[in-house]
Amino acid sequence: MIPLLNASGCLDALTAPEVARQLDAFVTKTVTPLPREGNPPPRIAETESGMLNSIGLQNPGIEAFLESTLPRLRGLGVAIWVSVGGFSAEDYAGVCEQLDDRDEIETVELNLSCPNVEEAPETAAQLVAAARLATRKPLYAKLSPATWDVAESARAVTDAGADGLSLINTIRGLALERSSARPVLARGPGGYSGPALKPIALACVWACAAAVDLPIVGMGGVASAEDARDFVSAGASAVAVGTALFVDPWTPGRIRSDLGGEGTAAVTTRRSAARQSA
Repeated sequence: MIPLLNASGCLDALTAPEVARQLDAFVTKTVTPLPREGNPPPRIAETESGMLNSIGLQNPGIEAFLESTLPRLRGLGVAIWVSVGGFSAEDYAGVCEQLDDRDEIETVELNLSCPNVEEAPETAAQLVAAARLATRKPLYAKLSPATWDVAESARAVTDAGADGLSLINTIRGLALERSSARPVLARGPGGYSGPALKPIALACVWACAAAVDLPIVGMGGVASAEDARDFVSAGASAVAVGTALFVDPWTPGRIRSDLGGEGTAAVTTRRSAARQSA
């Protein structure tokens, strides 16, 4: 049974609820303490083998999210994961504390690796530790592939209290206008996602599954049942669809149909078959 999620930021469930209902869990856009308008446009660009984005964590802030967005998400009928971001350990802890008593939220995903904003000064492990003190909810740490040893990062966030891993976030890339030789995106670089990311993501899942005994949500170039099976073979417990949703919003339903009985399960409790047989 392979649970299916969306990658954070790749689906607006309130605009397309029927798409969200294809999933075993819906992951929100990243929520920060204060509202953010995000980066200036243009901030999305298609490339030969994927997509660049530099959205910059645009969101209404935690207070508006709790007051307006979350009550509407409750009606979807699928588990809700909230992606949490910030610019300091205090930011992460503060948002997690406000989510802690909301029964409709199943899991918190900590966005520790957005390539399109300034990073918090603390390490990923320190951010997880701060969030762990603020909430009893399951915490999934979303890690970047842009590190010398992602397995060491996985061990560090595990020791800090993470209950699972989301692998991987986008990796920084750049596209240029050939006529001007200037960046296509206003900010310059952006987060790269899509089919070309899959081998990188599989390598990260493989390394982390060998390093820690935590459930892993694998993502990066997932567009078919075969892709989903590859991630599970590498050690993932669940799979998230991201960029493919921009091409075909019905990708999760097609993957589920092609997986047959493999394609539905509770996300936070399933351990990978690779680890179970180890």
